[in-house]
Amino acid sequence: MSRACAAADRGPGRRRDGAAPVVALVGAPNVGKSTLFNALTGARGRVGNWPGTTVHVARGTWRPDCGAEIELLDLPGTRSLVPRSPDEALTRSLLLGPGGTDRPDLVVVTADAANLAGSLCLIAEVLGTGVPCAVALTMTDVAGARGTEIDAGALAALLGVPVVPVLPRRRRGLAELGEAVGRALADGGARPPQDRTPEGDDDGEAGIARAEARYAWAHRVLAQVRTQKDAFRPTLSDRADRVLTSGRFGGPLFLAVMWLVFTATTTVAKPLQDGLAALFDGPVTGASSAVLDAVHAPAWLSGLVVDGLIAGVGQLLSFVPLMVVMFVLMAVLEDSGYMARAAFVVDRLMRCLGLPGRAFLPVIVGFGCNVPALSAVRVLADRRQRMLVGMIIPYVSCSARLTVYVLLASMFFGSAAGTVVFAMYVLSVLLVIGVGMLLRRTLFRELRGEALVLELPPYRLPAVRVVGAQTWQRLVAFLRTAGGVVVAAVTAVWLCAAVPLGAAPGTGFGAAPVEHSVLGAASRAAAPVFAPAGFGDWHAAAALGTGFVAKEAVVSTLAQTYGADDAGRRRELSAELHATFDRASGGHPLPAVLAFLVFVLAYTPCMTTIAAQWQEIGRRMTLLATGLQLAVAWLLAVAVFRIGSLWW
Repeated sequence: MSRACAAADRGPGRRRDGAAPVVALVGAPNVGKSTLFNALTGARGRVGNWPGTTVHVARGTWRPDCGAEIELLDLPGTRSLVPRSPDEALTRSLLLGPGGTDRPDLVVVTADAANLAGSLCLIAEVLGTGVPCAVALTMTDVAGARGTEIDAGALAALLGVPVVPVLPRRRRGLAELGEAVGRALADGGARPPQDRTPEGDDDGEAGIARAEARYAWAHRVLAQVRTQKDAFRPTLSDRADRVLTSGRFGGPLFLAVMWLVFTATTTVAKPLQDGLAALFDGPVTGASSAVLDAVHAPAWLSGLVVDGLIAGVGQLLSFVPLMVVMFVLMAVLEDSGYMARAAFVVDRLMRCLGLPGRAFLPVIVGFGCNVPALSAVRVLADRRQRMLVGMIIPYVSCSARLTVYVLLASMFFGSAAGTVVFAMYVLSVLLVIGVGMLLRRTLFRELRGEALVLELPPYRLPAVRVVGAQTWQRLVAFLRTAGGVVVAAVTAVWLCAAVPLGAAPGTGFGAAPVEHSVLGAASRAAAPVFAPAGFGDWHAAAALGTGFVAKEAVVSTLAQTYGADDAGRRRELSAELHATFDRASGGHPLPAVLAFLVFVLAYTPCMTTIAAQWQEIGRRMTLLATGLQLAVAWLLAVAVFRIGSLWW
């Protein structure tokens, strides 16, 4: 065992209460900090609110080769300890606040070897806090490709802290980083740098002078540790960026990439979806019915299991292949470095329309789920900017709505299903921009646009391990969230469908037809509201009602309301939906389906999103935003149906 490992095991680095030492990762966005966190924790980190705040911090357990357990924190990305957002304020408070259980025992600053000057300024600020520190030097391969070499030993001597080159994607340097952290924890501190920078906040003229001195110090250090072998030559990544981020070609290429993603998703996943749907409709349903009959289960229990849980949850689970394909393709785009370029392309458009540049970051998160996207509005410095973006996030089409798009698009539009799904996402972006402009010119007139500062990572060949880990994490998160919501929604819908209303035929509990139940009556009462949009049918109204709780429930509710006919035979969902939309639309089913999809896109995503909005932008603005979403959804749906029925 090495000396560092032995020291760590003896416990000098452990806290007085015997708890594992806390190490925090600090660094600017896109320098490999979160990739390093996933590599050190085995991608088993958990994300939650920091106690006493609404800021999300990833936590995980790091077990270096020496076996000494460390609690690892992945703090929000920041370029400076001068906070411009609540996320950055948390990092500052942890490092500058009084000692205690919240303050980390050691900070590992992730520094970009290819852009070391910027990272050195942050390192200088962290060193000034007095917290023991180590440096993880990332992107050394990118620097090498540009003919740049960083002398880690010389840098460590100048800084007075350990400096370890790491390539977390290839798992290189992780053991060395573990030993360096173990030694630093055992020593309980580090000697100050030989060439110290002025300390203090960057406020006023004195602060500006300190910031300028810090930049000068960073360049002095850089001159001593960097060797430039060759004159800078544009790399293949640089040449590609001239096209992919250009004003002329960037936008069309981004749309083409997204179209390919959605077309490939629907094409590849459809056979697997059909297979899973057939499995649940056939063997699973048949076996469950046989078991329930064998144990003489009451009719209501058989109805709940077969027509409720199996029909609803089974329909949702049939979309697992779709989600896997989508998550894999998105992970490939992210790991290759393309999504950062997409951020610049779309950001240019948003700033031209007056929206804050950094607002694109939560918008990107929103395509996965609107709830964490609302938390991500904290990257914006101004409170009114956060309120504006918080009101438009629900128009970003989340992955839960994707299941509804694919179900109806594949049933009604065949080979063009991918194009229809792609059109929903394009409309989502247009809604974000359009509603944002409306709000800017009414409630938020005094806001000014803000440029997006984002370092472009190099293009890389996506790593199978990284793509697989990201896909698995997102799929588990989707199923964990959707599973509980859908089971609860399915049970509630079945109970409402089982309770007869009035003198319904078969008045026993669970024996009346769904249309004569409490669910049917409530849905029939709401259906006329949607008649101008071409889907004024109680089945559609019931699905939209449960979709207000969670969009995943739209699919399960449609499956339940067509659960069985009067003779108890399973209905064919596709045929029933065709008949319903044809009847409700007066012979124009395709524009009615498009209007339904548009309504699903534009109206309130889910109750969890409302709760997140309430927390981020307040009660009054949340109620206003919800009313606006319902109005926009209804008006757009009516317009789509009325215009579409002129051609179809």
